[in-house]
Amino acid sequence: MFRDRVDAGRQLAEQLKRRLGDEDVVVLGLPRGGVPVAFEVARELDAPLDVIVVRKLGVPYQPELGMGAIGEDGVLVLNDQVIAMAMVTEDEVAAVEQSERAELRRRAARFRGDRPRTSLIGRTAVVVDDGIATGSTARAACQVVRAHGASRVILAVPVAPRSSLASLAETADELVCLATPEPFFAVGQFYRNFSQTSDDEVVELLERAATRATAPPVVMGATDDGTAGMPS
Repeated sequence: MFRDRVDAGRQLAEQLKRRLGDEDVVVLGLPRGGVPVAFEVARELDAPLDVIVVRKLGVPYQPELGMGAIGEDGVLVLNDQVIAMAMVTEDEVAAVEQSERAELRRRAARFRGDRPRTSLIGRTAVVVDDGIATGSTARAACQVVRAHGASRVILAVPVAPRSSLASLAETADELVCLATPEPFFAVGQFYRNFSQTSDDEVVELLERAATRATAPPVVMGATDDGTAGMPS
């Protein structure tokens, strides 16, 4: 269905361009595999690119069951219903958060370096991944993005099962998905090349996007001898 994440990102960007007008957009890639897709989306939309670093908070005795999520700048989103059902205490929630907070800080520093997190206040946040399986990470990312102040949240992926998209309908303001094939076993089955994305690749793509965003515009002007200048 897709040659690789670059191909998927370009196809996804074409779909997004039809839906976005003059909105103030920030593209957010879920590391690691979502960043190469998001890079292509950001380039085609001429929008800033950042990572959305989130950590799911799992119930202590059943970690796969999410009771909330954390994001940068102290953002904490809790699912009170799950916490009550699992009878998790405040101290247990705090302990899980503290552990995950340390890993979140490590990952954010690794990917972004000294660059500050891009502000989302009042902007349209396009959360991008290379695909969705269960949707738990995407759900956490959308919740954190909204807590960071985004006025509109769009979850955009190349491929996902219909069941997962249905469960995410209330998490994002809009879902953009290129394909919902069945049967669906894993995201990688729909890519010809689904090799693992490394931390170094994520860092490189973010640096390239940041450099492009701060580069001076190319100006077509006259040279010293009065002839038309060419862009460098």
